[in-house]
Amino acid sequence: MDDEQDISHAPNADTAPQSHPSLQSTTSWGIYRYNGTEVLSQEDTIATEAPLTIKIDGEEFATLVYTPTDTIDLVTGFLASEGLIRFVDQIESLTLEEERGFVHVKLRHLHQLSQKMVSKRFIGSCCGKSRQFYFHNDARTAKTVNTKLQLSIQQCFHLMNQLQEQSADFQATGGLHNAALCTANELLLSRADIGRHNALDKIYGHLLRQRIPVRDKVIAFSGRVSSEVALKAAKIGVGILLSKSAPTDLALRLAQDLGITVVGFIRRDQLSVYTHPERITECR
Repeated sequence: MDDEQDISHAPNADTAPQSHPSLQSTTSWGIYRYNGTEVLSQEDTIATEAPLTIKIDGEEFATLVYTPTDTIDLVTGFLASEGLIRFVDQIESLTLEEERGFVHVKLRHLHQLSQKMVSKRFIGSCCGKSRQFYFHNDARTAKTVNTKLQLSIQQCFHLMNQLQEQSADFQATGGLHNAALCTANELLLSRADIGRHNALDKIYGHLLRQRIPVRDKVIAFSGRVSSEVALKAAKIGVGILLSKSAPTDLALRLAQDLGITVVGFIRRDQLSVYTHPERITECR
């Protein structure tokens, strides 16, 4: 088919096409806007939303609703987050049919138990402390994070400001979440999506494909810190999670157990440190 993109032999290559050229993160829409005094006809910028069905070895596995950018990163990160792969080399082939809404994946040595247990609830003890309900594969893949990295409060503000400065699509649409991989002093890369979990999977996939170590890295995030977000940070292996928004109680209990420092409500000159404050220098 003309719109297929076969990256069979290079799922981690820099030259592999990330998305179909006709698909973008935003589009234009004609609207009537009332500005308080009059109604004006104008063009507005809208976030793009599209379905993507992932087929593994010919079988439908999952359908994601996402912003159609960085698709290979998204699929790679999603497969890792769901426990189907640990390394990018486990992807034998990956073929995109984005305009039709499909991606075809062939895995090496697919673990049948992993595939069957993706949607099975598992009741267990997270690190022997708080009992939680979470997916079976989360129990296998969300590991306790050990990092010696520390940030100052000013570094937290600096990284969040950088994230906002690079969020052009959010500023244009108001409809996207943004996530960034950072060092203590600067953003390394950022990803945007209508789904906050998708933005993190795009980060995760890029890390795996480019084999970037995460022990000394930080995630800066625009959205609410839910339990799913905390689990994804643990799966990625990043020990400090910065957000301009609020956390949930389950997210904080998981973060406490999994060794993740959560800093939320990073706005203007204020922030709140919720878990593992020893990594924020002023809180020691």
